Amino acid sequence: MKTIWIALLPAVLAGCASGLGSGDYERKEARQAYEVKMGVVQHVRSVRLEGTDSSIGTVAGGAVGGIAGSEVGGGKGSYVGAVLGAVVGGLAGAAAEEVATRKPGLEVTVRLDTGRTLAVVQEDTGEKFAVGDRVRLLESGNQVRVTR
Repeated sequence: MKTIWIALLPAVLAGCASGLGSGDYERKEARQAYEVKMGVVQHVRSVRLEGTDSSIGTVAGGAVGGIAGSEVGGGKGSYVGAVLGAVVGGLAGAAAEEVATRKPGLEVTVRLDTGRTLAVVQEDTGEKFAVGDRVRLLESGNQVRVTR
């Protein structure tokens, strides 16, 4: 049973991550007004978006580690094993969550029609941008996304 949980942990954590691409919106972003700015792509480069740290990995890893650690020794030894297992499992779970939720990203530099230049980082969802492409920037508050 412990092996199954350890094997499933990365898949569970990856399913908890939300997208950061040009077509990904949170529910609260629906029916919001976005200012649309037009521009031309000046530069595109691949980047890596760090994984999340939502405490899910820590809690899941701690639970699995605590259960596994409690199997070590008997009596008071099993209590010590459970505590140590929970601590080590929590650290391992947090690291596993960060790795499992990493995403490839793009940094797209756009020269706006106004002459202003912006660089926008977003998840690489397969939408292709090339130097010279005419694109739209959708801006709302501090959030900006590049799309066609």
